[in-house]
Amino acid sequence: MLVIARWMMRGTPYAVGGAALSTLIPWLFWMGAAIAALVTLRRGLTAALPVIVAAGIPAGWWWAQGDVIPLTSVLLVTLMAIVLRSRMRWGEAMIIGALVGAGMIQLGVFLPPGGAGPMLEQLRQSSPEVERLLSELASQGLDTEQLAGVLIGGITGLVVLIAAVACLALARSWQAGLYNPGGFREEFHALRLTPRELAVLVFLGVIGAVLGLPVLGMLLWIPLLVAGIALVHGYIGLKGMNGLWLIVFYILLITTWPMILIVLLLAFIDVFADFRRRVASRN
Repeated sequence: MLVIARWMMRGTPYAVGGAALSTLIPWLFWMGAAIAALVTLRRGLTAALPVIVAAGIPAGWWWAQGDVIPLTSVLLVTLMAIVLRSRMRWGEAMIIGALVGAGMIQLGVFLPPGGAGPMLEQLRQSSPEVERLLSELASQGLDTEQLAGVLIGGITGLVVLIAAVACLALARSWQAGLYNPGGFREEFHALRLTPRELAVLVFLGVIGAVLGLPVLGMLLWIPLLVAGIALVHGYIGLKGMNGLWLIVFYILLITTWPMILIVLLLAFIDVFADFRRRVASRN
């Protein structure tokens, strides 16, 4: 992968061609987004604009075909890359990404053409159990179409935000590999939310609950989750543990909800306890 990044950074025409081709190919949009983020991180927004536009045009074509994920991913990754380059804070970049992603969900960007109504109708016709469940929800005074829209948009937005964070991490690792070998590992292992960033997340979550905006709660936990993953990476690195522990960790993280909750709790406590500093001082 680093060979690809080195080739892309030979000049703007290479990056423009690579970003456009990657975004045009189905399921390879993440590479186009990562290329745009790499150029943004290295050279700034002005120099990266041709690359961003080159990635955005094919992604816009996919949007016209009904697939909004490529373009929204490119936009989110680029935005977070701009924040990360200017502020040098992963927490701030992810909070901005979560807020913009929540705004997209609220605006219905991720809903299928025609809204959630046609999909609900298909589910009613295909499954008596779904029909019964929807009838019960409707009898309780809930707007089933609105609820389905929030769920569909929220799940899609969640996937897009996670993919965007992963693309930003890939771009950052490329940047470090080309210009600062080992820098990304050190940066990611030290990633930790500050008390101010945690307070912002809590405040936004409360505002979302008060104003009846569940979309905020759907995405605001992602920065805390990434900080928890970084905590695990940093701890294993400081202890010199076998890399197999990371494999086990990711298997548990993907397959079990309790592990996600544990990671979130550890990241929350780490904001105040700074486990890695304590481990490093003992070592």
